[in-house]
Amino acid sequence: MKSLFTLYIALFACLACAQKKEKSYDAPNGYDFSTPEKFKLSEDLQEISGITFEKGNPDLLFAQQDEEGKLFYFKPGDNATKSVAFGKKGDYEDLAVTNNSVVMLRSEGSLFTFPLSNIKQETVEAQHWKDLLPKGEYEGLAAIDEDSLLYVLCKQCSIDKKTSKTTGYILKAVEGNVNNNGTFHIDNEAISKIHDLKGKPFRPSALAKNLKTNEWFILSSVNSLLVVTDNQWQVKAAYPLDPKLFNQPEGIAFDKNNSLYISNEAGDPSGTATLLKFSFNENNKNKK
Repeated sequence: MKSLFTLYIALFACLACAQKKEKSYDAPNGYDFSTPEKFKLSEDLQEISGITFEKGNPDLLFAQQDEEGKLFYFKPGDNATKSVAFGKKGDYEDLAVTNNSVVMLRSEGSLFTFPLSNIKQETVEAQHWKDLLPKGEYEGLAAIDEDSLLYVLCKQCSIDKKTSKTTGYILKAVEGNVNNNGTFHIDNEAISKIHDLKGKPFRPSALAKNLKTNEWFILSSVNSLLVVTDNQWQVKAAYPLDPKLFNQPEGIAFDKNNSLYISNEAGDPSGTATLLKFSFNENNKNKK
């Protein structure tokens, strides 16, 4: 009898322990991070590093990977990708499509631009923009069609080394020309007050604007975190990401239906790159 009682106690303890270890992950209002539509990506995109849409059109996703100078495009869920070569091999990290132009960001901060109308060619001649940004490592690029502005966010820049801020740069893209148009900053201390960064600096890997809420969604693969700011870059929230779902999140975009997309690199040769779609639903409310 005693041994049976001991067995029951041990079983109860194991169940309680399992429940305690099970962690729930919250999401911004309108989204549920536990129920994505999941797409496996083709072999060409195992190192996917950035995603975007043209004017939010959900039927055609543009993407890049961080090894080849190519623009990829496909319908989400379709493994048959198409591509156009625009440059040599390199560490390409993000992209934007705005006002019939494609803008590609390389990690050291240079940009490559070419007309969207030329993507059906096998290769396209791109204009290479150097020295627009200070030396550093950059992974995040976004564009807003209405004002022809590009937003580039540092991942690791020397200008931020002795500060608690992450610097971003605003560029104006008009009629094929790209010029500096100001800076913005993300306050790391404001993030730390909401979520413990565990001594790590904030290292953003992608950003996109939610046009419905006028908020910026900033993704960090290193920190396994999604940070939300207002239109003036003031931190509003920070959401830890489930590593089982977001194994290496590197790209983020919204479509015109306000669905949120996050892409994950394969991470290792045995892994698979994925695209996660989170449909917007007003009934999904933040539990915090």
